[in-house]
Amino acid sequence: MDILSLTAVELAKAIREGRTTAVEATQAVLDRIAAAEDVYHCYVTVERDKALQQAAEVQKKIEAGELTGPLAGVPFAIKDNMCTEGTLTTCSSKILENFIPTFSAEAVLNLEKAGAVILGKTNMDEFAMGSTTETSYYGVTRNPRNPEHVPGGSSGGSAAAVAAQECFAALGSDTGGSIRQPASYCGVVGMKPTYGTVSRYGLIAYGSSLDQIGPLTKDVTDCATVLETITSHDPKDSTSMKREDTDFTSALVADVKGLKIGIPRDYFGEGLDHEVRDAVLTAAEVLKAQGAEVEEFDLSLVDYAIPTYYTIAAAEASSNLERFDGVKYGYRAQDAEDLHTMYKRSRSQGFGPEVKRRIMLGSFVLSSGYYDAYYLKALRVKALIKKAFDEAFAKYDVILGPVAPTTAPKLGSSLADPIKMYLGDIYTISINLAGLSGISVPCGTDSKGLPIGMQLIGDCFKEKTLIRAAYTYEQSVK
Repeated sequence: MDILSLTAVELAKAIREGRTTAVEATQAVLDRIAAAEDVYHCYVTVERDKALQQAAEVQKKIEAGELTGPLAGVPFAIKDNMCTEGTLTTCSSKILENFIPTFSAEAVLNLEKAGAVILGKTNMDEFAMGSTTETSYYGVTRNPRNPEHVPGGSSGGSAAAVAAQECFAALGSDTGGSIRQPASYCGVVGMKPTYGTVSRYGLIAYGSSLDQIGPLTKDVTDCATVLETITSHDPKDSTSMKREDTDFTSALVADVKGLKIGIPRDYFGEGLDHEVRDAVLTAAEVLKAQGAEVEEFDLSLVDYAIPTYYTIAAAEASSNLERFDGVKYGYRAQDAEDLHTMYKRSRSQGFGPEVKRRIMLGSFVLSSGYYDAYYLKALRVKALIKKAFDEAFAKYDVILGPVAPTTAPKLGSSLADPIKMYLGDIYTISINLAGLSGISVPCGTDSKGLPIGMQLIGDCFKEKTLIRAAYTYEQSVK
């Protein structure tokens, strides 16, 4: 049995049936990491000894009948912006190069309660600011489908680890597409749940009104299973929702008869690569052949999504990142003669250029002379974008479109032009602004062999509809 080729759910079943053990699976994936990390650099930290010890403890509980869930014994990777007790958590930034939390994020605790084994922390764009995993202080991650190309971002390390078989599933966070876009670039499944579904407690904040934790997995079954496991109401997170409909695996049904799917014409205009367009429209035809009703419609305000998103996200980032000042934890500049100089030097030396750019932009739009002109206006447009989606979901169950305008760009090509990098988020950011759910599913490759992802967008709390549509598509093209 080739352990590494199994999905997370298949591996847990094999462990339950005694065909392998949690320790064997963990050892196999650690060996894979040791062999492949020099090329791909998916991880910032690998907890080899801790993972093997955890696997041994989990195996005992499985054998004793204490752990019977669908993820017991499965090795996971965690994006490095989620706190993990006793394990370095850096946000891929110099300013947190020595930060070891005393607690774990709620989503990580939920995984551990289910018997998952935590392998380590994956590389990411610094403080989740970027779309390529090239702004990391610890160096770039490479796309396992072609190491000359980026894996996407900011959850690029998590997506690449799944694609490179360096874990069986991973957690990422999505502020403006940071799960779905790397999933598309690396040819894996990635889901951003409705805002408030997964607790943000222990997630180091970038944009608090936009951030959401979600799964990156090998297939839709794993995605639904992981989402079901990490979803919970958490009183420690004031934005956490109490939901009754979190049995997401019940939606793993290959049936879309009568499902109404809308395709926004605005998503298929100028700037979209023709190979991406063709692959996504072909995927829509597959769903149509399975009984879904597919039609085109106009979704307004697409052009305003990017300026709105970057105004709001930068404003929240400038506020959230002011706590990193070198006083209580993290990097502190040496030889500063007074407190003010210590602040200035610690932040100047600790943050990378992309983070500084967004802090400065955020401070500018929040300043007294410009608050009304930029930030307040962006909040109004955000409300209009939500209204446009509400009108669309009055007619359609699912909106279908591309995840990104192109396949994964070459390493180094995006950072030269930050505006171009920002424009790459055009199809994903509206979902965060409106608090909706979205899933990226592989739907082909381009002429260079790079993966293409299809994005299915659902209304708030409609993850089950998305999972059903995604699962139907996946089963149809197997």
